[in-house]
Amino acid sequence: MPDARRAAMGRIATLAAAFVFAGASLATDDEPLAGRALVDALRGGGLVIYFRHAATDFGENDIGMTDYANCTSQRNLTDAGRADARVIGAAITRLGLPIGDVLASPFCRTMETATLIFGRAVATRDVLGGPAAAGPEKYAALVRLLSATPASGVDVAIVGHANPFRSVSDIPLLAEGEAAVLRPHGSVGFHLLARIPKDGWDALAAP
Repeated sequence: MPDARRAAMGRIATLAAAFVFAGASLATDDEPLAGRALVDALRGGGLVIYFRHAATDFGENDIGMTDYANCTSQRNLTDAGRADARVIGAAITRLGLPIGDVLASPFCRTMETATLIFGRAVATRDVLGGPAAAGPEKYAALVRLLSATPASGVDVAIVGHANPFRSVSDIPLLAEGEAAVLRPHGSVGFHLLARIPKDGWDALAAP
């Protein structure tokens, strides 16, 4: 292939990739939901609930980590974070949400958050953390998860980190324990329906 044609094809591929990621970041086109309308949508299934892990001890870090299973070399949940996750889990149970797959980054703080909320989790490197400055291309696997329509009648829960989600969505940084409720749209990305703070699930589950 001549150099000029190769360069042109490269520019086209770059623009196509940029279009895909731009579609994923257009996360405010769907009508926002709250209260009963949000609960009804969640109960109807077909949504993705993305959690940032619960509160952690920032006196710890992951610098010396060599094994995801070794929690002693990672930043971990605080007792308050664990309590928050249990409260969220109890509220989700009261709401009777149809939770299908529960995926989590393999770090201890994300796996523990997912397990405390949902009682189960499957670790996947597709939800790993990293710098927001890396750009959405680094998090292509996460974009695919957030954009994929769940099986009929169920919601997918994902527990991950703040930076990757911020990078692929243009949604302001999630607080620890906060969730974003998304409607996936396949190849054109996903849209934000609601943000639920860590203490917002009780209100949704109230009679």
